[in-house]
Amino acid sequence: MPNLLAAIIVLILGWLVASLLGQLVQRVLTMIQLDVLANRLGLDRLGAQVGRKLSLAALGGWLIKWFVIVGAFFAAADILNLDNVSNFFVAQVLPYFGHVIAATAILVIGAVAANFLSEVVRGAVRAAGVNVAGAAASITKWSIVVVTVLAALSELQLADDFLRTLYIGIIAMIAIAGGLAFGLGGRDHARKVLDDMDSNLRSRS
Repeated sequence: MPNLLAAIIVLILGWLVASLLGQLVQRVLTMIQLDVLANRLGLDRLGAQVGRKLSLAALGGWLIKWFVIVGAFFAAADILNLDNVSNFFVAQVLPYFGHVIAATAILVIGAVAANFLSEVVRGAVRAAGVNVAGAAASITKWSIVVVTVLAALSELQLADDFLRTLYIGIIAMIAIAGGLAFGLGGRDHARKVLDDMDSNLRSRS
């Protein structure tokens, strides 16, 4: 009974500390204007697209909060002498939590980079006077999004073999498509170059 009461107290205190610490981290990240920098890179536009306000400061506070909560659960299980639960937390949950944080960071940074670079490409193509600015921006954006999702899934260690095969297939598809497009589109020009070379060789002989 004393162990049970102690575990409950640890959980309650852990939840309170986690909430306070999460709010503190969020305020610190807000003070250093992390969201302002992210919005300049396109985080606000990404939030408008998904219909929800996105905040890196809030994300950082949320991650810290749940990290402390997981630690409180681990401490409570240790107080109750639940060795299997403790071992599970130590061997599985805590190491994997790092992968979750890394995957979340990859997704957020990748989404921001996709929006930012797509706008850069759009502006560069428009400045060059080419009428494919929208297509070039979309290709840039979705290429980065696909790579980001694959990287996040790989970080989460989900179906590594499948992702590796899928990645190789995508690269092969792009290479084959590019080769066919170049070959078919430049067929007439290549024939002309070869004919000119043949004519020059015959005239010299």
